[in-house]
This record gives sequence, C-alpha cells and structure tokens, in this order.
Amino acid sequence: MFNLVHFLLFVLHHLLQAQSLTLPQDISALKAFKSSIKQSSIPSWSCLASWDFSDDPCSVPHRTRFICGVSCSPDATRITQITLDPIGYSGQLTPLISQLTQLTTLDLSDNYFFGRIPSSISSLRNLQTLTLTSNSFSGSIPDSVTALKSLETLDLSHNALSGKLPKSLNSLTSLKRLDLSYNKLTGFLPKLPFNLLELALKANSLSGYVSKSTFDGLTRLEVVELSDNSFSGTLGAWFFLLPSLQQVDLANNSFTHVQISKPAGGNSDLVAVNLGFNKIEGNLPANFADYPMLSSLSLRYNRLRGAIPLGYSKKKSLRRLFLDGNFLIGTPPAEFFAGDTEVTGSLGDNCLRGCPANSQLCSPRQKSYAICKRAYSGKPRS
Repeated sequence: MFNLVHFLLFVLHHLLQAQSLTLPQDISALKAFKSSIKQSSIPSWSCLASWDFSDDPCSVPHRTRFICGVSCSPDATRITQITLDPIGYSGQLTPLISQLTQLTTLDLSDNYFFGRIPSSISSLRNLQTLTLTSNSFSGSIPDSVTALKSLETLDLSHNALSGKLPKSLNSLTSLKRLDLSYNKLTGFLPKLPFNLLELALKANSLSGYVSKSTFDGLTRLEVVELSDNSFSGTLGAWFFLLPSLQQVDLANNSFTHVQISKPAGGNSDLVAVNLGFNKIEGNLPANFADYPMLSSLSLRYNRLRGAIPLGYSKKKSLRRLFLDGNFLIGTPPAEFFAGDTEVTGSLGDNCLRGCPANSQLCSPRQKSYAICKRAYSGKPRS
C-alpha cells in the first residue's frame, strides 16, 4: 500500500508538469513578441521557429518546441529570459513585452529589429540585462528606461538611436556596464550611475565638457570610452585620479587642454590612455610617467610642444607610445633606441632632432624646418 501511494504521487507530479503552467499573460506576451517579427525572417531551423504555442513554453522536457530562445523560472510559471539567436530576425519590439514582469534578460543582439524602443519597457522591474546591440532601433532612448532599478547591463550600441541621453541616468543604481556606442546621440553627459564599471559612448555626436560632477562618486569605474565625439575644453586632473580607472579612450574629440596630477600615494591601476586626434596644446604631461602600471599612451596628432619628458623613456611598464603628429622639439631620449628597448609606437611627424632614421619609432619622418619655424614663430628651440 505504501509503495502504491508513492507511485501515484510520482505519476501525479509528472502529470502536473505536463500541464500548462506558464502564466497566461506571459504566453500572450510571447505570442505578441513573435507575431511582431516578420515571418519571412524566421528560418525553419531557428529558435523562434520552435516557438509553437500548441505546447506550453515552460513545460519540460523541450524536444521539438521552445527548444531555445526562452527560459523559465524554477517553478515553470514565468518567463525569465529571452535570448534570441543572431540570425537576422526583422521586426519591432512589441510594447506587450511589458507583461513579462519577471524577465531578467532580454537579448536581441545582432538582428534587424527596427523602430522605437517601447516606453513600456519600464514595467520590467526585474530586468538585469538589456542587450539590443547591432540592430536598427531608432528614435530616442525612452526616459522610462531609468525606472529599471535592477538593471546591471545596458547595451544599445550599433543602432540608429538619436536625441539626448536620459537626464536621470544616475537613477540606474545597479548599472555596471553602459554601452551606447555607434548611435546618433547628441547633447551633454548627464550625471552617471555611481556603481558603473564600464562606460562606452564612442562614435556619437555628444558634446560639451567632461565635468567632475558627471563622474562624481564613481569610485568603481574602470573603463571610459568616449572617442569619436565632439567633447571639448579642458580635461581636469581629477579625471585620471578616479580610483579604479584602468582604460581611457578619448581620441577624436576637440579637447584643448589636459591636466595630469601625480597619482595619490603613487598608486594607480591606469594601464592605457588614448588622447590622440584632439586639439590639446601645451607641453607633454610629464606626470604620466608617475602612473606605475601605464603601458600604452597615445597623444598623437595634437598641438603639443616642447621636449619629450625624460621620465617617459625611463618608464619600464611603457610598451606603446604614440606622440607623432605634434610639434615636439629637442633630441628624443637615447633610452628609446637602446638595444633592449621594448617600446613600440611613433615619435614621427614632429620637430625633433637626431631621431635615428633606422628606428621604427622615428617613422614617419619629421616635419620640415619651415613648418616648425612657423609653429614656434621663429627658430624652434633645441
């Protein structure tokens, strides 16, 4: 009798699992999601093609239906993840996505979604990862996205988004990675979320100053990529003193000055800096030599003058140095051309004297004397 009871309970358990368990609102949202995608863009072998609603999305095991692209909660009642295969699905993101209130991941990357990102996305309060990279989304980033307090990763890069960044971006208190690169975004940088680890906004049309108030409290920030925009003015000494900063790419902007202080206590995790192709004037910042882990430095094609600081050549961690395309004068430090040097890069296209023609570092050749003379309003100083 005891064994019979256990057997019946076992059978009942599996019968219940075979029944429809997914919440009806989640099923209707999935149906709307699939119907908003062009049927002609859904190959027969794709994840979406397996979404056959004659079966329950969360029933197990999945043999022929819902084999990929969707995941469910442990109790098989709620949809928690949509991660599409990158095969070129074309369509719009339905506003009814808002019904999937237990969704933690929405990843539609490397497809052909178009149109606006629906403002109703703000209902996804449990969303941790929103990845829409490499699609054709347009319009502005909805302000409602800042209501996603659980969001840790926001990647909208490689789309056609325009307009300004949401003013209350800093309300995304859980956000660690933000990538809005390769869009058509304009305006200034708003105050950033204080838990941010990686910031990538390259290849937009953002402008204005990079101000301390924008980065205030970002003690965990490691990576900043703002290249190929229109940022201008002075980059203050506070920037490179951000305590966790490791990689900086601010190339192809319109910065005119950069201030560099020695790192506090001689400690810094800064490894790579790219300030090339700006409009930076003045002398080369000698204090870069005091950043103990700095291995890559580019200040190429600016308007820098004066001599190359001796500290650059004595810095053992430095492996890549690009100073070409400026108006540097004097004789470059001999340590750069020693037989055991490991530094690569370029000191070319300057006003240097005695740069060995057989050294890769001295390519391309230096500017003509006439150009250097005009730059210094007379004879360049040695």
